[in-house]
Amino acid sequence: MTTATTTEKADSVRDALAEREGVLIAFSGGVDSSVVAALAYDALGDDAVACTAKSETLPDAELDEARRVADEIGIRHEVVEFSELDNPDFVKNDGDRCYHCRTMRLGRMYDVARDLGIETVCDGTNASDPGEGHRPGLRAVEELEVFSPLLTHGIDKAEVRQLAETYGLSVADKPAMACLSSRIPTGLEVTEERLSRVERAESLLREWGFTQFRVRDHDGIARIEVGPDELEWALDPEFARAANEHLADIGFDHVTLDLAGYRTGSVSPAAAEDETDEPLVEDVFAQDYPLGE
Repeated sequence: MTTATTTEKADSVRDALAEREGVLIAFSGGVDSSVVAALAYDALGDDAVACTAKSETLPDAELDEARRVADEIGIRHEVVEFSELDNPDFVKNDGDRCYHCRTMRLGRMYDVARDLGIETVCDGTNASDPGEGHRPGLRAVEELEVFSPLLTHGIDKAEVRQLAETYGLSVADKPAMACLSSRIPTGLEVTEERLSRVERAESLLREWGFTQFRVRDHDGIARIEVGPDELEWALDPEFARAANEHLADIGFDHVTLDLAGYRTGSVSPAAAEDETDEPLVEDVFAQDYPLGE
């Protein structure tokens, strides 16, 4: 059996999209949704619409980038506002937070699609996503019958980046960017105050030149994660002084650097069977370590 090439898979996506009268893409401006938007615009022209949901969990910088990338593609771009904080199931931040978030976000996409007379809502789920641990957001995609063309046609993350480069998209090498609520440990309520200080702290790290990082908010304790290539920079005493000073001004009580470095999902359940009702913040900072002589 011959395996389809990335180009052949992309052609299949375009053909599948062209069969529809129009599509609305849930558009974050990340590499996955940007590639879907580019393929849809190729297939349908002005009958393809990118839509970004603006809420407290989306950093302003990400919304600005989504606008810029949509313009880069040439696709029509709509922005719809809503608040996850209106939903108590989201706020309590259990193991299904992403499910509640995605359900609300995609629900707003369908509202916009109906207003525009569009029946199909697409997202950027790719063929690598289902195998990446606990992903409750994918359940919402399935329940709402969102069309995931990358997943349907077997395009994985590496191939997504290859297609982004083919299209000349500026986000081809962009690191994954989860919503701000992913910085708050499971079991600790998502509040506007916590989201705001995380956004401000990460804006500082971005201004200072870091490219792969997270600032986790452990109820007033900032835990900074940076990628392995930037860890030496983060260990510099000048960075430590500046981070401690500026993050304290933002509202954090203590500032720490995670020596394990950046990793996705470090404050969320690794798998459904590992979920508990206890906030993971207690597990991270309440451990006993052997001391040397």
